[in-house]
Amino acid sequence: MELAKLLDVHPGVTAVIGGGGKTTLLRTLGEELAERNRVLLCTTTKIFPFPGLPCANTREELDALRREHRLLCAGTPVSGTGKLTAPSVHMTELVSWFDYVLVEADGSAQRPFKAHAAHEPVIPAEANQVIFVVGACGFGRPVEEVVHRPELYACLAGVSVEDAVTPETEAAVLRAEGLHHRIYVNQTEAPSDLAAAKALAALLDCPVLAGSLHRREYFVCSL
Repeated sequence: MELAKLLDVHPGVTAVIGGGGKTTLLRTLGEELAERNRVLLCTTTKIFPFPGLPCANTREELDALRREHRLLCAGTPVSGTGKLTAPSVHMTELVSWFDYVLVEADGSAQRPFKAHAAHEPVIPAEANQVIFVVGACGFGRPVEEVVHRPELYACLAGVSVEDAVTPETEAAVLRAEGLHHRIYVNQTEAPSDLAAAKALAALLDCPVLAGSLHRREYFVCSL
């Protein structure tokens, strides 16, 4: 089954937050959905443009490109960084222009886990779902090594930054923050990774999907 169906991605705005793998998840979902729909990839924070995709920096460019391409990205250039921030077109108008708008609404400094400061994440009000990405490669490693905002994570989980991240600590943080509708455990490359994903799912009351975006393999851990 396609990843978009497994994650129950509906037309409109889907926000992706959490740890490492968000950009790859957006690209994977975008390529699937663009076979039959018009899809926009964008951000409410900062991202690099998607390699190989048409990218609109202005309203005029976006209006032109959307008539020619089923999949593209859009954003406002951030001077001196090579990155994009939010498009200049309001989200409500983007929804009228595209069947699906997939938004990276968080940053994690490429760490597999993330705790959120008060100003994070930047989830659009129009979002009908929030998918939280967890990186399985970080399980068993110290909080201070694999978590963006490790001190906050440790506080929410009731551990120290020297302690290892476990399904139990991750579940504690996810429950405390309450930002997600469903979880995607990325980088599930080995049996131990899948076991950790299933252990996490058992501690949560939301749908959990595990998988490898690299291999295009996915496993339903809980519905």
